[in-house]
Amino acid sequence: MPSQVIPKWFPVALLLVGLAGFLDAGYLTAKHLVGSPVTCTVLKGCEVVTSSSFSVVAGIPVAAFGAFYYLAVFLLAVAYLDTKRTAYILFAARLTFIGFLASLWFIFVQAFLLKAWCLYCLGSAVTSTILFGASLVFFIHKKYATTTD
Repeated sequence: MPSQVIPKWFPVALLLVGLAGFLDAGYLTAKHLVGSPVTCTVLKGCEVVTSSSFSVVAGIPVAAFGAFYYLAVFLLAVAYLDTKRTAYILFAARLTFIGFLASLWFIFVQAFLLKAWCLYCLGSAVTSTILFGASLVFFIHKKYATTTD
């Protein structure tokens, strides 16, 4: 019976990039919850973006959704590394598509609706794009690589 080949780099990439994304989104969530403004040193506009109506959904900061997303990717990678159950890594890889779509939306909001940029939000967009790109490479690799065990 063929089994799926999981490249060794893939769960490690999800683990490391997921952790980076969690730290970024967790920072933004904490700043929101304590009511402290987010200031950017490189770009001007963090305050505009993080205090806009787009920064909250149903009273929950969107950064919290991002933190949960990155934490899920991180924990699924840990679960895979611990158990070698392919279902964990497949779910994590599929989940990155949602994170990528969310990032595209928030880039659009910053560029065209708010006309302001948040460095931390852009960092999150980069991490979600890296996760999605790695997942695409993984799925292409998975399509062509199977072994018989």
